[in-house]
Amino acid sequence: MHAISKNSVSHLAIGAHEAGQRLDNYLIKILKGVPKSHIHRIIRAGEVRLDKKRCKPDSRIEAGQVLRIPPIRIAEKQRPPEPTAAPAREFDTVYEDDVLLVINKPSGVAVHGGSGVSFGVIEQIRRARPEAKYLELVHRLDKDTSGLLMIAKKRSALVKLHEMIRNDHPKKIYLALGAGRLNHDRFHVKLPLFKYTGAQGEKMVRVSEDGQSAHTIFRVLNRFSDGLPHQVGISELTYVEATLKTGRTHQIRVHLQSQNCPIAGDERYGDYQANKRLQKLGLKRMFLHASELHLNHPLTGEKLVLKAALPQELAQIITMLEHQGGV
Repeated sequence: MHAISKNSVSHLAIGAHEAGQRLDNYLIKILKGVPKSHIHRIIRAGEVRLDKKRCKPDSRIEAGQVLRIPPIRIAEKQRPPEPTAAPAREFDTVYEDDVLLVINKPSGVAVHGGSGVSFGVIEQIRRARPEAKYLELVHRLDKDTSGLLMIAKKRSALVKLHEMIRNDHPKKIYLALGAGRLNHDRFHVKLPLFKYTGAQGEKMVRVSEDGQSAHTIFRVLNRFSDGLPHQVGISELTYVEATLKTGRTHQIRVHLQSQNCPIAGDERYGDYQANKRLQKLGLKRMFLHASELHLNHPLTGEKLVLKAALPQELAQIITMLEHQGGV
């Protein structure tokens, strides 16, 4: 990590693995605790220089450039509390080579620290691999969602994967159990999604014409009604495969909710009574799992089909329901 002086001007040489980033994003990363507004202010004031020249927040940094950073002071009262050190942890590896790591993330673990979470998957992996020069999340999974998560080990791979994601690639397939009935065996949901802040400050999403376009393809794998669901007071459950055509926040959760079939165990968008009753079947988490990734390798172009089996606690629920008979 770069050493930044609080009392004098610092000069940093940009390394090859840091090149290509926006200047403001790079400074936010290395100037821990400094507000983004302050970083933009010192850039616009000309106090930050690239090769002795004025620059803009969206300037791209290049390998070999020398970055001038003025003395940075943070008032003691504004300084955030020291974060809890992330414990070193490796996760189940589904695929790994020199540029890409794909893990099977367990439910209940955030992908990164922030919003009241001291640390997440990425901080724990970095702690477990102190020799790794570059480890960055390619995309995100909700804390309570399990399954395949991509981590770039080189900036070139991250840039290529982000370009691929913008072009609806890779193909991402999820498995979910909905509390309700989906009548069609295969159908598309194309409803725009709008992000807003909930009453408790939580991140929320709703269907709205003002939102971003979103597209999910659903395929019903099984329907359950008689037997076990009725025993716990639930009329129907639908086991479904969801393929993302866009990757919006909470997309599958809100699209299923819009079909009156919210995800079982979803505390934010789900059916409170149904969730309580499903706990009697042993469901103690949200039933959403990122099960497949189909992509071309970001550097070699090799076709990769990566899979993560349904976790045991979810597979047991499906086995119990199937034993009672699907419809």
